Amino acid sequence: MRAARVKCAASLRGTVRLARTPDAVRNFCPREAIVDIRPATTVAELLAAGHLFDAPPREEWAARFLAAEGHVLLIAYVDGVPAGFVSGIEMLHPDKGTEMCLYELAVDDPFRRRGIGGALTRALVDLARERGCYDLWVGVEPDNEAALATYRSAGAGDDGRFAMQVWEFGGGTEASQP
Repeated sequence: MRAARVKCAASLRGTVRLARTPDAVRNFCPREAIVDIRPATTVAELLAAGHLFDAPPREEWAARFLAAEGHVLLIAYVDGVPAGFVSGIEMLHPDKGTEMCLYELAVDDPFRRRGIGGALTRALVDLARERGCYDLWVGVEPDNEAALATYRSAGAGDDGRFAMQVWEFGGGTEASQP
């Protein structure tokens, strides 16, 4: 996949120069930032975006994720700093072909409401099409208006048929890992 470049929507007045560290970037969003979206191909790239995840990513799990066939992680960079990511997982069905699940989307607080989430989603949609997937889907809580708006802005529609049932096995603890 080639890198995508999109303009960030303006929300601050004046010119802001971003620092090159994730901690410093949390305080700013450039007025007219260029966002580069590209796939994570190394563990170092994924770990450098660790502030975007729910919990710090573990090196061994990052390596397994990146090595697994059909796993995708796209990172959005603003001025070279990770500002958001989307992950997708291809699933092959013997009677349907391949579909893609949008597994997770995250945008760092100072970069929200600037189109980065939509751009990441559209990049994953484009990648799924390029790979020949017959569709891309995501499970969303019905009251998560921000996520619903982001996915709708990227062309998704509610199929009205989805209900998720969950079996929880320890949520990422060492005991739950093979």
